[in-house]
Amino acid sequence: MKGLILSGGKGTRLYPLTFTSAKQLIPVANKPVLFRVIEAIRDAGINDIGIVVGDTAEEIKNAVGRGGRWDVNITYIPQESPLGLAHAVKISRDFLGDDRFVMFLGDNVIEGGISPLIAQFADSDYTAQIVLTRVAHPEQYGVAVLGNDNEIVNLIEKPKDPPSNLALVGIYMFDHHVFEAVEKITPSWRGELEITDAIQWLVDHQYNVFPYVHRGWWIDTGRPGDMLEANSLVLEELTPHNDGYVDRDSQVDGRVTIEKGAEIINSVIRGPAIIGEQTRIVNSYVGPFTSIYHHVLVENSEIENSMVLGHSKISDIPHRIEGSLIGRRVVLTRSPVKPKAYKLTLGDYSQVGVL
Repeated sequence: MKGLILSGGKGTRLYPLTFTSAKQLIPVANKPVLFRVIEAIRDAGINDIGIVVGDTAEEIKNAVGRGGRWDVNITYIPQESPLGLAHAVKISRDFLGDDRFVMFLGDNVIEGGISPLIAQFADSDYTAQIVLTRVAHPEQYGVAVLGNDNEIVNLIEKPKDPPSNLALVGIYMFDHHVFEAVEKITPSWRGELEITDAIQWLVDHQYNVFPYVHRGWWIDTGRPGDMLEANSLVLEELTPHNDGYVDRDSQVDGRVTIEKGAEIINSVIRGPAIIGEQTRIVNSYVGPFTSIYHHVLVENSEIENSMVLGHSKISDIPHRIEGSLIGRRVVLTRSPVKPKAYKLTLGDYSQVGVL
């Protein structure tokens, strides 16, 4: 089998963070989401992976390279504009050939990986296998309607009045028959070739499409709140370790990961949390469900349930920062007037004087 990762989207729902960075490279628990997807595919025994890229192609290529760090082979497939998931399949045919493949959206995080799904598909006669999960707001996703025998009856893309709460989670497995389907369908009202229409075409033409209902957690990291939720879930799965330095005046509990070169000075860290490489936490409190990336300084401040990206500085903030997503190279310092509360989503290179 081969792997196909879709990383061509603009990430508009994560503005301003994605004005200057690909959304798939925003780290969850200090690891870019795209890296987690690559690892999930590799761990399922697949080492030939294509990545569909768009406007952020150069950034993704620079970050991922040819795949050597994961012992996989990466091929980049340019998509001139985001014309739909089925369009991404269509333009990837030269790479995929007649091989079976798994397609994974590059901004999704799923509990437990995909190895069992790949094994199930490899040992089956399925033409396609789709992954579904129950969601609170199905109108935001492609939705599946299943029959009494668990067969797929209908698939609808972002319905205004959802007939089901079973959403497609962005993980699909196909054989070569999907190429016939993507050639037969036409663009939707959104001007895109929808993967739901391609799968519906397979169903209507009596191909064997199996719906797998995922019971664990799954997060589409398309919005700041989703990113923070994914961060919390992944932090709870980490095996903590300490490769940095903690002075004797600090308190760090057993659920905290401290990466190489990090320093904790006269501070309290409560997990689950992760402190990135070459980061310094000085006279500060870092609370649960917080990820602080590499080369960050947090000094005389308190922060919890938040994410801070690389090369940022948080200094002398008198009240606790909570539920915040802070971009790269942000400078957050105290202004003379006393503050009341903070809830922040800051773009890369921001500088904020808090009142």
